[in-house]
Amino acid sequence: MSRPGQTSAPGSGRPWTAVPNGLAVTVRLTPKSGADAIEGILVRDDGRPVLAMRVRAAASDGAANAAAIALLARSLGVPPRDVTLAAGQKARIKRLVVAGDPAALAARLEAVAQEG
Repeated sequence: MSRPGQTSAPGSGRPWTAVPNGLAVTVRLTPKSGADAIEGILVRDDGRPVLAMRVRAAASDGAANAAAIALLARSLGVPPRDVTLAAGQKARIKRLVVAGDPAALAARLEAVAQEG
């Protein structure tokens, strides 16, 4: 998946890292989209990989953030309560933390990103 100023990142760095008791995921969220979807991994102009996500919800009153949490939780097969917004409440680039086994979560996220 490519957009102006961004390129696909097959085989390069991943936008997630293991943290104590879970996995931190850097996300680029696009609100007010036609569908909720994880589009894959992108590399930003600054070289940072991000997980591209889009949600139908608007970016008002936290609706898009809640939709992103629900989408990531559903995609990874974890309850939404296990996904928290750690940074980027009002920004397109966000950091979500998923509670659980980091290795298992990373493997599932790898599969989800490849499908996007």
